[in-house]
Amino acid sequence: VAAVSDASGRPIAVHSMDGAYHGSFDVALQKTYTSTAFQMSTQKLSRLCQPGGELYGLQFSNQGRVMILGGGEPLMVGDTMIGALGISGGTADQDSDLAAYGKTALKEVIKCL
Repeated sequence: VAAVSDASGRPIAVHSMDGAYHGSFDVALQKTYTSTAFQMSTQKLSRLCQPGGELYGLQFSNQGRVMILGGGEPLMVGDTMIGALGISGGTADQDSDLAAYGKTALKEVIKCL
């Protein structure tokens, strides 16, 4: 499942592949929310939220919307966040790699404009 949100974390597009886990729909959306809310990748945030980490407990905030699994990336144009990309359905590493690829692809598209 791939989800895109605006800079406020509101969904603007979601695509589910055939056979995708239906639970991944919500996870992808929450990854976009988390990436916009904290302006960082969910992979980075997951490390900061581990027991003993400087942000441990954050994952219990925002009425349960904070998703600390890899696969969420803020989308930037220069220094301005325009939204976020959330990927869910694979392993945390696979989701992170695909979201990072999507973030890079956006940068390449912007260069062509």
